[in-house]
Amino acid sequence: MALTLRSSTSFINLEETKSFKTPDDSLATICFARMRLSSLSRFQARNSRSVSMQDQAWLSITGQKKNNSEEREKAMNESLMALKNAGSEGVMVDAWWGSVEKDVKVQLARNPDLIYSDRSGQRNPEYISLGCDSLPVIRGRTPIQVYTDYMRSFRERFRDYLGRVIVEIQVGLGPCGELRYPESNGTWKFPGIREFQRYDKLHSKQRQKQSGNMTGKGGTHDSGHYKQFPEETGFLRRDGAWNTKCGQFLLEWYSGKLPEHGDRILTAAKATFRGTETKLSGKVTGIHWHYRTRSHAAELTAGYCNIRYQDGYLPIAQMFSKHGIVFNFACMEMKDGEQPEYANCSLGGLVRQVKMATKTAQGELTVENALERYDAGGYAQVLE
Repeated sequence: MALTLRSSTSFINLEETKSFKTPDDSLATICFARMRLSSLSRFQARNSRSVSMQDQAWLSITGQKKNNSEEREKAMNESLMALKNAGSEGVMVDAWWGSVEKDVKVQLARNPDLIYSDRSGQRNPEYISLGCDSLPVIRGRTPIQVYTDYMRSFRERFRDYLGRVIVEIQVGLGPCGELRYPESNGTWKFPGIREFQRYDKLHSKQRQKQSGNMTGKGGTHDSGHYKQFPEETGFLRRDGAWNTKCGQFLLEWYSGKLPEHGDRILTAAKATFRGTETKLSGKVTGIHWHYRTRSHAAELTAGYCNIRYQDGYLPIAQMFSKHGIVFNFACMEMKDGEQPEYANCSLGGLVRQVKMATKTAQGELTVENALERYDAGGYAQVLE
């Protein structure tokens, strides 16, 4: 989860206790340590109409030992006051489920079939495979149930802050909290097309069950490697197999898993935080390279089936709108002129499409920068 904390209220009180009880009654100390403040601008719009502008900083906190914890907390408090005096609306900070649920990491280490795998068998432990959503693979519970327990625990511990200090919770929906498939294990390089992450045991089993007589009539086996370009592949080139009946089936199945996954998690999140007056949001990343190609290859491998006659973002926008969840979209600080021509980027086209999808779904859109930017040009681009 990512939390938005409003700066108008002091949420660090040096007189409060510094330790919190965890479910097993062991003490866990929160250390406000090395702090990196990144430029983060957010623009909110409902149905493409401007509502408000918020200046926020992304707060990155690195856990440290207890040594000098009081001095570190004092430094943190002073830094937050400096942000407030500079006019910042608040800060955003990550709260990682994987850092709290130690047992989940143990389960993943014991059963690698629970995590994503590419065609060559390379696994990515960044997020549990969507094929596990409804299966009791974590000590008799599903990943959705375990994550729901985490959200409930968070709600109970910070009940007095919700809606007053913690004004927004961005619910984690995938790698880096974003509703997408993972990119790679460090093998990808911009503007490569990446690879499909559908070859883990459970994911493959579900696909084979649903494909019926489609099995054996083609697939994504010739979809290239992480650093390649669309025209270097058989599946993703201009007139590739992506545009066949079998290819369309595979892409619709692959991309359709994302809104299904988001729907399950957000149903639980909405029920968990109902009545707290805290806004909920979900994040989608801006895959802008190869947007001007016919297959939209990089979007396809990320799970956005944004091909001819099919809007890859409308189903997600509709799912968010159904739950009253804010659609958070990242990459607003970039311009087409800043990208290399060979990457076939179209930031403007992508942003316009996402805005239209949100408007059509009658949802709320908020945007942010994807990368750290400290220049006036990037800030001005977010404001447009």
